[in-house]
Amino acid sequence: MGQRMRIEVAFVLYQSTFTLISQHNAHMKATATSTTHEQQVLRLASARTLLRARDVALQGLPTITLTRLVQVGKLERVARGLYGLPGAEISEHRSLAEVSARVPKGVVCLLSALRVHEIGTQAPFEVWIAIPQHMVTPRLDQPAIRVVRMSDEALADGVERLNIDGVEVPIFNAARTIVDCSRFRNKIGLDVALEALRDGWRQHKFTMDDLWRHATRGRVANVMRPYVEAITA
Repeated sequence: MGQRMRIEVAFVLYQSTFTLISQHNAHMKATATSTTHEQQVLRLASARTLLRARDVALQGLPTITLTRLVQVGKLERVARGLYGLPGAEISEHRSLAEVSARVPKGVVCLLSALRVHEIGTQAPFEVWIAIPQHMVTPRLDQPAIRVVRMSDEALADGVERLNIDGVEVPIFNAARTIVDCSRFRNKIGLDVALEALRDGWRQHKFTMDDLWRHATRGRVANVMRPYVEAITA
């Protein structure tokens, strides 16, 4: 073999070796990056019971990492766009957290709010949620929701924020909820509204000043007056 041919063969071997090393290094780097992303996502998931895909994106992490973690069993898909650690403890009001995470402009109201405040005997299978008047109705496969539309002003009045499974859940306070039960008595039934008023008052869940303030704003003070007078007589 001539010297020129030996040089050409050596050059080809050098190129092949260099390519293999570069490919190996790129693979190792990609694997390390993927592992780092997975670790970061798992840390986020451990800090909250429910993890939203957009929470991952806001951290600058690729959302495809969620799919990989689900495939290997390190995460489970709770609902569309919601993930959690397998076997994580589930709170009584998990469904409210799921809805609030996916409907950030909504406020838990009426029967669902009564349940949270432990007023009355209602145990709704749907999550009752108030949303802006012109907002498109959310489409959730689960949990089931019951939508009530309110003005922006009404949605901002008497709102508490609870932490449920790591999600901030807006919910109307007890006084506002009882007033809303009277406002929407045609939706939930007058008997439910009266039960809420009686039981809330018996348990000292609200003050009469708060109740009248919300009743006046909600324009149901005259409707509620005879019932309030009956329970306070």
